[in-house]
Amino acid sequence: MRKLARDLGVDLGALTGSGAGGVITREDVTAAASGPAAAPAAPAPAPAAATAGEQRIPVKGVRRATAAAMVASAFTAPHVTEFLTVDVTRMTKLRSRVAARPEFAGVKVSPLLFVARALLLAARRHPMVNSSWDEAAQEIVVHGQVNLGIAAATPRGLVVPNVKDAGRLSLVELAGALTALTETARAGRTAPADMAGGTITITNVGVFGVDTGTPILNPGESAILAFGAVREMPWVHKGRIAVRQVTQLALSFDHRVIDGELGSRFLADVGALLSDPGLALTF
Repeated sequence: MRKLARDLGVDLGALTGSGAGGVITREDVTAAASGPAAAPAAPAPAPAAATAGEQRIPVKGVRRATAAAMVASAFTAPHVTEFLTVDVTRMTKLRSRVAARPEFAGVKVSPLLFVARALLLAARRHPMVNSSWDEAAQEIVVHGQVNLGIAAATPRGLVVPNVKDAGRLSLVELAGALTALTETARAGRTAPADMAGGTITITNVGVFGVDTGTPILNPGESAILAFGAVREMPWVHKGRIAVRQVTQLALSFDHRVIDGELGSRFLADVGALLSDPGLALTF
């Protein structure tokens, strides 16, 4: 029996005999050598059942490129977002007067135009906001001109074309450039060159009736400004509660490039220019 156990690799000391008086039998050794009966394999999980009306959309082209860029931006640049609520009643009144002028015929005079103008003026005072982080060189690149990106929703997905050297444009030229940019984007005709080289971006979530958000930086840029819906709200004006036109701004920035003080001062300047457009004469 010992030879059989040795040949079969069975430890007799670990067996309980089934014979009379607990004697280990030949059958006990051979049964131990065979091992316990194999458990039946667990059935493979069934594929998830499709829900009624389920649709699968291939992610490719502009949508895939945008998704990859947003993931890279979100997990590369340390984002900080600050918020500011602004009384833009004076800005809306100025917009009505400007839209009535003959030189603005044929172009859209929208609130976005004044937000863009305020951002450009504030960037002139705070040029570090218009910069990029060069990972390879471990340097901050401060750009010599503002290529102003405008995030636009299109049937193909989100695109961010930009107005090259927007800071050199007059208000009427800027209005024309923004009108052409958005119309081209919505028609799906934005060229790759129009999306390259952006330095700072505005996303106008207000057109969807949204108050604010925490925008993700366009890759290669250090700041993005979200502009919310303009709404009538109670506001303390000249010591009294009055119904005023109010909006919310949200500035996300790369904290490697822009510290909290700079981001706050820049956002405050944009808000001040929208609250009192006459300040533009002092910038």
